[in-house]
Amino acid sequence: MAVKNQEGSGKITLDRKILTSIINLAAKEINGVESVTNTQRPWWKKLFNRYDDGVEIKFEKNGALTVDVFLNILVGFSVPDIAYRVQENIRNSLATMVALKPLKINIHVINVDCDKEVENA
Repeated sequence: MAVKNQEGSGKITLDRKILTSIINLAAKEINGVESVTNTQRPWWKKLFNRYDDGVEIKFEKNGALTVDVFLNILVGFSVPDIAYRVQENIRNSLATMVALKPLKINIHVINVDCDKEVENA
């Protein structure tokens, strides 16, 4: 669970599933992203964490947030451009929705999907 202290008294507690959903939706909003996937994760991690959908969230001891996102992209799009736009969209979504600023957002491109381009050709 993520805990964010406010300036007044009290705290806000967020479930990890909420953060995963926000990150997943922010990644899928970018044109050229086919899907967010967890196919490269070991089977035992999938078994114990079924709701990750290709997103790993880590909270460091100092409270910093690190995000890893695993993507399938479409052929014909620039990989560095998509990775940059996904990072910026995730950063903006987390800042506006839950007032969190992640320390790192790592984008892992797992696969380039050629099927859509071949069907259109």
